[in-house]
Amino acid sequence: MKFQKSKVLLISFAHFMHDIFSAILAPILPILIQRMNITLTEASLLDIARKIPALFNPLLGIIAEHTNAKWFVILTPSITAISMGLLGITNSYIIALFLLFIAGISATFFHIPTPAMIKEFSGNESGKGMSYFMAAGESARTIGPLLVAMAISTWGIEGILKLSILGIIASIFLYIKLKDYTPKFKAQKFETTQIKKTLKKVTPFFIKLGGFMMLNYTSKFSLSLFLPVYLTHVGKSVEYASIAFGIMQAGGIIGAFYGGRISDKIGRKKALFIQTIGATTFLITFLITNSLFILPFLGFFLFSQSPILLAFTHDLKTNTPNFINSLYMFINFGISSLIIVFTGILGEYLGLFQTFKIAAILTLSSILFIKTLPQKF
Repeated sequence: MKFQKSKVLLISFAHFMHDIFSAILAPILPILIQRMNITLTEASLLDIARKIPALFNPLLGIIAEHTNAKWFVILTPSITAISMGLLGITNSYIIALFLLFIAGISATFFHIPTPAMIKEFSGNESGKGMSYFMAAGESARTIGPLLVAMAISTWGIEGILKLSILGIIASIFLYIKLKDYTPKFKAQKFETTQIKKTLKKVTPFFIKLGGFMMLNYTSKFSLSLFLPVYLTHVGKSVEYASIAFGIMQAGGIIGAFYGGRISDKIGRKKALFIQTIGATTFLITFLITNSLFILPFLGFFLFSQSPILLAFTHDLKTNTPNFINSLYMFINFGISSLIIVFTGILGEYLGLFQTFKIAAILTLSSILFIKTLPQKF
């Protein structure tokens, strides 16, 4: 089947609109820390609250195999937008945890079926399709912080709730476009034996992939949440930190867009090797120089592995793509949660500068796992 560009772009647009709001926690985190008088460890728990629903990914993946998962895609941009927007008007740490938990449930429902839909629409160019999809997500993580900076400077932190209307409009648009769509892989009945068979087949792969992600993602996720906090700690303003964060994410757009496409041409493992060396090199360079000019290159390499790993996962030959993707998301979000807690605790005791140095070393060591990954399935 050929590459269906218009459909790939539609799901990528959904990813963009959803993740604009997922991306606003990091830029407003310095304000939340000050407003709620919380520690870095407590701040890391805010992000954990958003990731806890990922523990249910495999169960939701099974559900997605037996339902019309288009509704997950249609409704979640508005739910996430409203939940994240309400953070701007609360002074309660407990309420903030609750809102982020709701946003996390919404994000989990969104990210389970969408890569499978991209795989369906991409034909034999899944790496290319995943690049479009992930580039849209990284674009959102660039636009989101810039929108937040604009909202804060215009209306104050409370103004981010006004941005939620964008998510509602996106859900209406997606309903119009997807109301007649039925997923290709929708199952007719629950088949326990099929799920067990799939698990047995893919478990060795996910163990190796999880080892790589645990080390490689350390730099990505620690910077994704705590870069603005680090910059405010070294004397920069919240607006400056938001813009710097957006610059890093802008580099991530290019990395996400080309990462999967490059892996289609040179192979997934070679692409991951290049990504790992690049991410480590530019993180160390940034820590030495604190230069904004390094951030686009750092973002490029930090985020280029996401479409590669997604394409790697969907190279698996199974009849349960939603379930496979749910396993990947379960591991992805589980690992990111551990990294966030690790960063928060180390940052509190060693400082974020030393913590980021440790992250760079761990990222470089992920090279050891690349050789263990299978070349073909």
